[in-house]
Amino acid sequence: MPRPKHISQGEYATGGADSTSIATILGSCVATCMYDEVAQVGGMNHFLLPDSSGGLAHTASFGVNAMELLINDLVKMGARRDRLKAKVFGGGRMIAGLSDVGQKNGAFILDFLSKEGIPCVGQSLGGTQARRVEFWPSTGRARQKLLGEAQLPEEVRPPPKPIANDVELF
Repeated sequence: MPRPKHISQGEYATGGADSTSIATILGSCVATCMYDEVAQVGGMNHFLLPDSSGGLAHTASFGVNAMELLINDLVKMGARRDRLKAKVFGGGRMIAGLSDVGQKNGAFILDFLSKEGIPCVGQSLGGTQARRVEFWPSTGRARQKLLGEAQLPEEVRPPPKPIANDVELF
């Protein structure tokens, strides 16, 4: 059996009936698996952030760009926008206490699909576990495997030493 084509952050891949599956591993990033059943073409992207609000260059690492690149490539392969369907994965909260980029990514993709009129027929967003996602572009079949929870070791600190002072409480 052929090995899946692996994509990383900021990448996307498309394929048809004769192509292998596409796979990625996600934490707070989101992967969109999009396909046209009639044309038997599909693809997956993997984006890191919802937008480039920091003035960074336009790349496929940002949601809007990643989605446009994927959709345009599928249309070139014979897909029709009105037949596209999507399945979305990722958006986990990988490190407690930091900003929840995963939640923002998940909200972005659902909003994007809604505005574009592309039905989201499957989703697995949020949580605290990484995921491995594999997608078969010609059929729209997708599967995920949840990976171990992200854990940071807690730093053990000794209790603070009492401070000697000349304050008397009464």
